[in-house]
Amino acid sequence: MEKNKKIERKWMAHYIDAAEPGALEGSPNYVRLGKDLEEYSPELSANVEKTRNILGETSTLVTSYEKSGSVETYYAVVGDPLFERLQGIVDECKILDGCDTTVVEVHMWEEEDPEKGFPAVKDDAVIEVSSYGGDSNGYQIPFTIHYKGAPVKGHFKADTKTFTPAEE
Repeated sequence: MEKNKKIERKWMAHYIDAAEPGALEGSPNYVRLGKDLEEYSPELSANVEKTRNILGETSTLVTSYEKSGSVETYYAVVGDPLFERLQGIVDECKILDGCDTTVVEVHMWEEEDPEKGFPAVKDDAVIEVSSYGGDSNGYQIPFTIHYKGAPVKGHFKADTKTFTPAEE
């Protein structure tokens, strides 16, 4: 992508693993978020601590982030693995590990390595289904992704939907 050119939103890709927790380790089923989704902006919600010393000076520190992103609107589509995962959470009122997943944010504006794919960041996360139903436009299952805060840099191949962690 050219330097000094605005990045179109479609080049920041968000993938979520639709496989059930406990599925065969190393076999995620990544689905790209975006269809029927007008906006997705993970919120960082920084924890900021301010301390004032006896000299009247203020020290400000960002101590942590609580990252989450709301997926509204998500329309259910028969055969879509993400729909099946979300419907399973609804039907079985899954909690704890039953809501675990991973997400990958892919920087598709950066140069793609033919062997490894695009630079990406993977994080463990939890799916919170907030409601289900919807209006006459279709069956909707809006949900929130709560990131666990252990990001791993690496690469993501969009054609095979595989993530490879960076070598340390």
